[in-house]
Amino acid sequence: MKRNLNKHRILILGGSGYIGNAIYKELGPYFRTFGTYRTPKKEFTTNKQFFHYNVEKDDVYEILQVCKPTIVVSALRGDFHAQTIAHQHITEYAQQFGTKIIFLSSANAFDAYSKYPSYELDKTLSHSIYGHFKIKIENMLLRLPSKQVAVLRLPMVFGINCPRIQDIKQLIAENESVEVFPNLIMNVTLDKKVTQQIHYIINRNKSGVFHLGSTDLVHHDEFVKHILSFIASKQVVLKQVFTTNEDRYLAVLPKFNRLPKHLQITSQTVLEELQK
Repeated sequence: MKRNLNKHRILILGGSGYIGNAIYKELGPYFRTFGTYRTPKKEFTTNKQFFHYNVEKDDVYEILQVCKPTIVVSALRGDFHAQTIAHQHITEYAQQFGTKIIFLSSANAFDAYSKYPSYELDKTLSHSIYGHFKIKIENMLLRLPSKQVAVLRLPMVFGINCPRIQDIKQLIAENESVEVFPNLIMNVTLDKKVTQQIHYIINRNKSGVFHLGSTDLVHHDEFVKHILSFIASKQVVLKQVFTTNEDRYLAVLPKFNRLPKHLQITSQTVLEELQK
């Protein structure tokens, strides 16, 4: 018997952001989907499915009570302390109502480990404030019953109009140098692949920790040079930044929670998509 997936009510926190809005557009046609926005724009203020939410000032509980979501997707940005309080409230709500939480985490949860790529069950350890924050939220959520949590660790996310590409274009326009990290070995992904992966995780009721990076690894400087080869019409000055004398890894690879082949991606596919 086919499950009635339309019973899901999904709330995307950070639904007006780059990744959050891509998720909203992917899920909207299939589920009762709500989102939050921080900066008022007509496309959000006139959309009855969107709620104004300032993580530093507003209580997320009010939106949860109005939406009554069966799934909360957290793609929030903003003050880390305020986000931590918001996630505490989301966790309390989930404990009370059995809501599932899908949390967008980061490869930075492993940025203290530099000698190897990281897999789902590896211990998290970070030297960065951002990485520390992501780990803190992960640990909070992973205390919930396992079926109620999906932690998605993302590498660098690209897309045709993504902030990273826009920033590079801005630097080129202003004749500024573009920073590259020659010793950084990483993996990457595509915005629309992430949204498809989240859709699959919801449809199949998957839970646990997922590493959603490309199946192959790339050097940061080489990857950026490839991007520059098709978005720059003039010579671009590269500023090489060496944080260490040896290669360091910041890559999240799947070993246990592998998604089907059609939901996997390579760095070459990312580059091909960016050239369209």
